[in-house]
Amino acid sequence: MNSKIKNILFFIGLASVVVMIVTFDVSWDVLWSDLCHAGYWLVAILLLWCVLYLMNTLSWWLILRESGPVNISFLHLFKIVLSGFALNSATPVGLLGGEPYKIMEMTPVVGVQRATSSVLLFTMMHIFTHFCYWVTAIVLWLFLKPLNVGMIILLTVASVFCATGIYFFLRGYRYGLVVRGIRWLGHIPGLRSWAQRFASSHEESLHRIDEQIAALHSQSRRSFYASLLLEYVGRVMQSLEIMFMLLLFGAAFSWMTFVDSILILAFTSLFANLLGFIPLQLGGREGGFALSTAQLGLTGGTGLFISIICRVRELFFTSLGLGLMKLYPTKSKV
Repeated sequence: MNSKIKNILFFIGLASVVVMIVTFDVSWDVLWSDLCHAGYWLVAILLLWCVLYLMNTLSWWLILRESGPVNISFLHLFKIVLSGFALNSATPVGLLGGEPYKIMEMTPVVGVQRATSSVLLFTMMHIFTHFCYWVTAIVLWLFLKPLNVGMIILLTVASVFCATGIYFFLRGYRYGLVVRGIRWLGHIPGLRSWAQRFASSHEESLHRIDEQIAALHSQSRRSFYASLLLEYVGRVMQSLEIMFMLLLFGAAFSWMTFVDSILILAFTSLFANLLGFIPLQLGGREGGFALSTAQLGLTGGTGLFISIICRVRELFFTSLGLGLMKLYPTKSKV
């Protein structure tokens, strides 16, 4: 069954990549021109993302280590991370692709409960640092950028949204969230009877998973904060991708250019994540880049160039991750 599900996820991801290629909203001449303009900076961007994925892998490894022995090589875990993020990018409602895949890959190694709790913790950490990053961007804008009525309203709404998200994640770290999540599903019309049956038949397993989630925060604070720091620093480092491209357009090599890069990425990622149900967030990211660069007084051409190069980079790693799904399957060790 797992093999069939993995194949389904693979072909959904592959179809999304094909759709992405054939619907690329620029001519091949423009695409080639932008790639030539990026030059060696494109290589730097790809290397940067290799480092970021390695940091993600280390973050997950720290989480796994606290719940028992990690009977898998770091390189194999890195491969699973790449494929998981590729599926998250390529499948509709991203987390419904990459997270089940990671659980299925890790189950033969650490068992279903450890696999589920570690993937949930890793995903929670990854999303939680999104909120922390957005809060950082809000603070930077308040202190370093001009304010008008529209921007004050936008920052207020974003602040409330981030505060709410951070509150729920902190509660999830303290008490677990699987049991509560199943209960919430029970309030959705059409899922009530399924949620009740699932909760009653898997009650003990669900509570154990919640206990493992809460244990990392309460008993393994060192690993918890190390994992959190890795994810947050990685999020900030991701802004370097934007900075590299701003430098190509003549921006000064300064800390304010880096701040602008943080703000562009924060606004764009927020906009794109709101459209997470679209495979590869088609259109959402481009719109986010256009709006964020315009708000900072940059030209539309700059926003378009950034979105094209980011799309090429994402297409590269999505294709790589999908290809790795077919290589070196995880062998059972439990």
